[in-house]
Amino acid sequence: MKVFKFGGASVNSADAVRNMAQIVQTHLEKEPLVVVVSAMGKTTNLLEKLVPTDSSLSTQHSSLWQQLEDYHLDIAKSLIPNDETIVNKIQSLLHQLDQTITALSHSATQSPNHSNYNYCYDQVVSFGELISTTIIAEYLNHLGINTLWQDAREIIKTDDHFREGRIDWKATEQEIKNLKLHLEEELNTLKNKDNPVKKIKNSCRVILTQGFIGGTHSPLSTTTLGREGSDYSAAILAYCLNAESVTIWKDVPGFLNADPKFFHDTVKISQIPYNEAIELAYYGASVIHPKTVKPIQNKGIPLYIRSFITPEAEGSSIGDYRTLVPETPLYIFKNNQILLSILPRDYSFIAEDNLQVIFGILSKIGIRVNLMQNSALSFSICIDNNPQLVKPLIEELKSMFRVRYNEDLQLITIRYYTQEVIDSIVANRPILLEQRSRTTEQLIVPCK
Repeated sequence: MKVFKFGGASVNSADAVRNMAQIVQTHLEKEPLVVVVSAMGKTTNLLEKLVPTDSSLSTQHSSLWQQLEDYHLDIAKSLIPNDETIVNKIQSLLHQLDQTITALSHSATQSPNHSNYNYCYDQVVSFGELISTTIIAEYLNHLGINTLWQDAREIIKTDDHFREGRIDWKATEQEIKNLKLHLEEELNTLKNKDNPVKKIKNSCRVILTQGFIGGTHSPLSTTTLGREGSDYSAAILAYCLNAESVTIWKDVPGFLNADPKFFHDTVKISQIPYNEAIELAYYGASVIHPKTVKPIQNKGIPLYIRSFITPEAEGSSIGDYRTLVPETPLYIFKNNQILLSILPRDYSFIAEDNLQVIFGILSKIGIRVNLMQNSALSFSICIDNNPQLVKPLIEELKSMFRVRYNEDLQLITIRYYTQEVIDSIVANRPILLEQRSRTTEQLIVPCK
């Protein structure tokens, strides 16, 4: 059994979905193919704007809602013209979303749980994946590819740490095992029937599910696994299914040594060791989610990164290799960063008790630190500048510490650096913070 993951760019239009379906059809084998799909295009960004932040709906609610509805209905109608079933299913999900947003807005001042932004975020944003997979499942079945739509919230179980759901591995493995047994029982039933043609047509060949989302135990609430977490979903499924491999289909030819948005002359890395991939993902390499590699590495499952634009090309592979092939400097850029310097009010040392308080606040709000550094009198952290999270962080820190910050920054990470490479990248910009090890250089500089 293999696991495929398709991100938002690979299903952002009717033509893109047709291309994705062709890739799936080309790779169908005797065993079912597990396909994990993200929200279409920039749907997640749009849904983020619909998340209630207080007791009132967004002032842009109506126009954003219209964009959301028109976008998905246009794709669906282009894929399957004159089909009311797919339209009704989309409208039903949109109705559920509308009810969810209204309920969250009304209860924001009544329940501490419902007023929590992270909780509201997960209940709303997850509809992007539910809608996209509903459309694609209908289309694949329309093509004659027998496809089972599976709600990821029923099989990927997490705690209630919203926006960064922590996997309950024991429960998740059991749910996925139950799903696999159910499918095997159905297939065995079909094999006992007399009509060989019916056997082939009715056996489930694609299990289609959502990336990025999971569900808590009873009572069920939707959780998400972290932004761009669909890769992680694919890795979880592969681990629990003992899959042969995982393939992530991207709009790039493989794992590149730099983001082509920043570099014109990028180099494709053909082979990446597991440990190197974990390091690069941790530093922010956008090609894979940071948590993706650990589950597959634990079982020696290879991960392939291939292009949905040129699906016949070989791409890159992450596996049990010793070195990068080819060996070359690697560049990672993270924009929209904010650097916070946290200082005790009484000019005492930053000690373990201070750090314990600071990390407790970061964990409670759900903020991931991209870089940290401490001196005798201050502790500095570089984080993504998400106003919904940064504002309450600064307010809470200010109740105990003095806080200074710089915005509109870029975090640059260079693996296998040289001084010449550093100088060319920094380009005379002031360096606000710098860390260097034998293999990795990290710098915080103003955005250009």
